[in-house]
Amino acid sequence: MSPMTPARVTGTPGRTRVLIVGGGVTGMAAAHRLRERLGPDAEVIVAEQSMRLGGKIHTVDFAGRPVETGAESLLAARPEAIALARAVGLGDALVYPSALKPALSLGGELVDFPAGHMMGIPGDPADVAAIANAKERPDNGLPILEPGGDMSVGALVRARLGDEVLDRLVAPMLGGVYAGDVDRLSVRAVMPQLAAALERHARLTDAVNEIKRPVTDGPRKPVFATVDGGLNRLVTATSAAARAEIRLGMTVRELRQTPYGWEVIAGPVPDPIKITADAVVLAVPASPATELLRGVEPQAAAALSGVAYASVALAAFAFDQIDLPERSGFLTPASEGKTVKAATFASKKWPHLGRRRQIVRVSMGRLGEEALLQYDDVTLAKTALRELGEHLGQRLPQPVEQRVDRWGGALPQYTPGHDARIAAARVALAEHRGIAIAGAAADGVGIAACIASGQRAAEYIAAQIQAD
Repeated sequence: MSPMTPARVTGTPGRTRVLIVGGGVTGMAAAHRLRERLGPDAEVIVAEQSMRLGGKIHTVDFAGRPVETGAESLLAARPEAIALARAVGLGDALVYPSALKPALSLGGELVDFPAGHMMGIPGDPADVAAIANAKERPDNGLPILEPGGDMSVGALVRARLGDEVLDRLVAPMLGGVYAGDVDRLSVRAVMPQLAAALERHARLTDAVNEIKRPVTDGPRKPVFATVDGGLNRLVTATSAAARAEIRLGMTVRELRQTPYGWEVIAGPVPDPIKITADAVVLAVPASPATELLRGVEPQAAAALSGVAYASVALAAFAFDQIDLPERSGFLTPASEGKTVKAATFASKKWPHLGRRRQIVRVSMGRLGEEALLQYDDVTLAKTALRELGEHLGQRLPQPVEQRVDRWGGALPQYTPGHDARIAAARVALAEHRGIAIAGAAADGVGIAACIASGQRAAEYIAAQIQAD
């Protein structure tokens, strides 16, 4: 901002004020936790660049049902998302998927994934031989990872189980979650439990088995969940419970530390707003966080600037009648040469959607395939429909409704050493009181991971404010 440009100052003097930059689920979880910790008198302001809250959560009415156009579900295997839903009054609205399993699409045939796998890595050597005609390589008796060590998923699986296991099992699974390159994805960042087990085991299948071994003999709890009526309800309910001041369409352009806290310059260039705050939480993707931190803490900015992103396109189809297999969906290797990398048979996977119409979500795009998103909606939908039929081995009827959603720069890619770089960035930021980073760029993809990240940032900031 030019020194000659005046800025209107916003805020109430004398009240504790925290500014959260970013109104995705990370920012809303941070706002909610700050309200819990700081009480009703604190000002919590959320500045969101777009005109809606939720980030990658976006529920729409599609074929008469609430359907997700972005993130589809909550990871119920970890506690944060489920606990937040219950805390904001949505406990009774939590619903769980059917028992149907996803398949692997190979050569036009849908086959089962190994039963005890970790992100596609088999835990049983017999499954390695059955799926990929390979066997586990001999080990040297030493743990695969040194304490705190890291490597790419591709290097790990290729060295221990071979190229075919990597291509046919692991790459499709990670491609579905991260749309990434397995040779550039960090084991420690994308599978922290496995990384810890690799510090204790010399064989990869033994490490996987340690994680996948059931804790009890009782019924296994569902891995995923969602909210009846759509995940937007979680965002809305969290916002209401946080009682934050929400400012949509507000871009934060500058961040400065002062002797009394922080100043940000936000809003349109001709009429900027100066917001003073005791603390700031940056809950935005890597690029805007890097720009805001460059003049505050170069080491933290450098760590975030190295986080690349993959882009994806999602197509949704509604059919009056279609013969879908008894699966929740499928994944397919890049070596199959298809644009479609995954599909979810939503109305089979989620019983609460009903069966009046069959709804299928199709995912397209991997790291390096950004040109795919330049095709128009008609072309993308036609490609997705044709390839979906090829995967299912049938000519599909015309859908009664369809839509295409593009998510440019949606999925961060964690290269080996990511966790160590982010940890070092946080150590450097700790020299500047009252600032925290949070979100997928730092702490992992998925709604539960983002909620946990926002809550940790809020706890860190609240503790500093209360200590003062």
